[in-house]
Amino acid sequence: MRVSTNEEWFGHPKGLFILFFTELWERFSYYGMRAILVLYMISLTTDKNPGFGWDEATALGIYGWYTMAVYLASIPGGIIADRFLGQKKTVMLGGALLCAGHIVLAINAMWAFFLGLALIVLGVGALKPNISTMVGGLYEPSDIRRESGFTIFYIGINLGAFLAALLVGFVGEQIGWHYGFGLAGIGMLIGQAVYIMGQKHLKHVGNKYLDESSEGGLSKQPLSPVEKDRIIVLLISFLIVIVFWGAFEQAGGLMNIYTKQKINRMMFGFEIPASTFQSLNPLFIMMFGTLVATYWMGRKRKNKESSSLFKMAVGTMIMGLGFLLMSFAALETQTSSNGQAAMFWLVGAYFLHTIGELCASPVALSFITRLAPAKYASIMMGVFFACTGLGNKIAGLVGEAAQDAGELQIFTGIFGFCLVFGLLILAFLGKLKQLTHGAEDDLFPVAGPSTKAKDQFSPQGDESVRTS
Repeated sequence: MRVSTNEEWFGHPKGLFILFFTELWERFSYYGMRAILVLYMISLTTDKNPGFGWDEATALGIYGWYTMAVYLASIPGGIIADRFLGQKKTVMLGGALLCAGHIVLAINAMWAFFLGLALIVLGVGALKPNISTMVGGLYEPSDIRRESGFTIFYIGINLGAFLAALLVGFVGEQIGWHYGFGLAGIGMLIGQAVYIMGQKHLKHVGNKYLDESSEGGLSKQPLSPVEKDRIIVLLISFLIVIVFWGAFEQAGGLMNIYTKQKINRMMFGFEIPASTFQSLNPLFIMMFGTLVATYWMGRKRKNKESSSLFKMAVGTMIMGLGFLLMSFAALETQTSSNGQAAMFWLVGAYFLHTIGELCASPVALSFITRLAPAKYASIMMGVFFACTGLGNKIAGLVGEAAQDAGELQIFTGIFGFCLVFGLLILAFLGKLKQLTHGAEDDLFPVAGPSTKAKDQFSPQGDESVRTS
């Protein structure tokens, strides 16, 4: 049944934009802190802007453990939502914990540093998987607006990340690390306020999944063969997630340090802060997000291969190409007189990382909400983010290995692995698509050339074509 127009903004449910702005400010707080975390840990205690003075391996190790824990916490966050509070209330709880964590992190003390990180881990674990699941809950399974809705949501994530890298990164590096952490906390307070005020647009999404077993409902019923197959293919897709983020998350660790130490950041007589380059990824996402989504929609309408698994494999390979550019940068540092590489290698790498991410990440979110059984929706989203966390930990381990192996070997190795892994997924694509049992077959109706764009983005009314 189509949602009435007074419940929509720009062709999408109003609730999408409440979740959009909530996640925008949550990501502002998270990515703001992420942009300066490693730099803070390795800054000398004697510097004008002092940090802990830890060595790079220690800082990258803590970064890896922290980012892994952030996403592993999504599993208990999903369980709490599915079994006890529902997604909507769990997001509220997560937001409160995040506000507390960022405020504590602004205190200049060792105990506050670790307590703040712990609260942020718990807060992201409660908020992240459930707010993404709520986005999926705004649409019917066969609603062709679903992927564009996730793309809009994803742009919100990256608008927050873009602003964070510029504002929090500048304040943290130039004024004081703890002022930067405090600014990130203000962003989270704004996000929590938006979510609270927008509850009237979220009345029918994110509520507790009711146990209707006494009335012959679904909670106690075993999974059907189709649901079991779909869970299998979801678990395989999670392996792609681990590989993708294990490479991509070098941005906050190894590439962040490499940028500070070995990239020529001078422009017009001004040295660009290293953390500013963290804004390139979200900037490129906002610039090219719609174009990439439109490209894939065009392929789908032309009956060309455009399944979610295909996009994820291609995205992994494109992202891997970015590390080939970083290999060229590493070669330049070995031959240049000042031991530094040109800035364009780094910018090109972030561009390719972004195109790869746009192919893989929003698609993965939509894929999970479409295939996961309703009673396990938040848990499966939690597993997805936990796999993202494992990828983050792998990123930290790889970054640590670079201290001995060298950046050239690490960057080249990541490129080669991503390329081979993506090709392997493509080789088994047909078998994997069979396990989805046509979950993506009904997303685009057959339409003649006269079909209006407005109608193409309205949900399907025929219940017979909807997936379970």
